[in-house]
Amino acid sequence: MSNGNTITIVGNVTRDPELRFTSSGQATATFGIAVNRRWQNRQSQQWEEATSFFDVVCWREMAENASESLTKGARVIVTGRLEQRNWETQDGEKRSKVEIIADEIGPSLRWATAQIVRNERKGFGIDTGEVPIAAPVGEPAPSAYSYEEEPF
Repeated sequence: MSNGNTITIVGNVTRDPELRFTSSGQATATFGIAVNRRWQNRQSQQWEEATSFFDVVCWREMAENASESLTKGARVIVTGRLEQRNWETQDGEKRSKVEIIADEIGPSLRWATAQIVRNERKGFGIDTGEVPIAAPVGEPAPSAYSYEEEPF
């Protein structure tokens, strides 16, 4: 996330994530998100509303987690970068689309609760000599802090 191209949006998922895999086996998922904006017209004193629709793309483990976790209607927070994709149709027409490439996706807790379940990291373990970043499912996360001190 650099070069000033960072976006954070909060909205509702408009379609269930579609999980696909590239020819090299890389997971990718796409879904839609609707962002509502509401304001009061100062002249008429009436409430007005506008909705913007965005396509979100995520990769690797996040793609798999999103496809397992998100459903149409869920309220989420997405942080990522804007990227324009260009292609040509079979009729030779040039098309382009701006998408949000997600760096982070999380549930909005404004009107809901969520239960977080950590996934076991692949490729880590005793046999590889590496230390996992996230605790395996069912085990408490390792902490460098005692219960008496704040982690932030």
